Amino acid sequence: MDDAYDYGAIAAANSMSDVYAMGGKPFLALNVAALPDNLPNEISSEIIRGGAEKAREAGVVIAGGHTVKDEEPKFGLVVIGFVDPRKMLSKGGLQVGDALVLTKPLGFGVTTTALKREQVDEKDLLEAVSWMKRLNKDASQLAVEFGLRGGTDITGYSLLGHGLEMANASKVSLKLEFEEIPFISSARKYAKKGCFAGGAFDNKSHFEAQVKFADSIDEENQMLLFDPQTSGGLLLGVPQEKFAAFTARAAEINQPVWTIGRVETGSGIHVA
Repeated sequence: MDDAYDYGAIAAANSMSDVYAMGGKPFLALNVAALPDNLPNEISSEIIRGGAEKAREAGVVIAGGHTVKDEEPKFGLVVIGFVDPRKMLSKGGLQVGDALVLTKPLGFGVTTTALKREQVDEKDLLEAVSWMKRLNKDASQLAVEFGLRGGTDITGYSLLGHGLEMANASKVSLKLEFEEIPFISSARKYAKKGCFAGGAFDNKSHFEAQVKFADSIDEENQMLLFDPQTSGGLLLGVPQEKFAAFTARAAEINQPVWTIGRVETGSGIHVA
């Protein structure tokens, strides 16, 4: 991010996501920053303010932290939270028949790579930033409210990488419907320009052996499912008997949810 405040806020939201992905409640954090000597104080202050205000939104106390010198700015949080082991979400909690629900769209990686290449449109960047700054708090609380057991967040390993982690841990297969998978409005535009981060190709190389695509899905759209996300949403398994009430409650609290597939017997991921 070029905007220091957004940089700090996204870093904080991303850092807290692991606790939310377990159905937990973060309560305490420490700042960890690596900043250059010549970085203007107003930029450093905005980074830390962005993180602090996002932590306050989450109800998290920043209790201190540590700063070191580095040539490239780096910022994140060490986050501690509480979770009830009886209600915890895990990658191994999927059951055959569960609906697969995603709580944020995809496409952050190609959009921010377009920014690095100075090819991004401002409105596209603003859309991606608004999603990346969004906490997974409501999505996590919704999952706990309905007693869901299978969940993870979608970050650097992409939808397919994290989906495979869940499939393998749960000893099931995932059937994804490509047309139901949400993307931010700029994702396909930047995919056509080849704005994929190196991590997307790493993900493809590592995970593609366990993924089968329908012939109708071209290479660009396949790559979008390997696109690494920053501060992505949650991927949840929702039992069919809870699905209608779950989606109705999501609408009540203005929590976006997209049903993108289902859990089946077998192994790996099939994208139709």
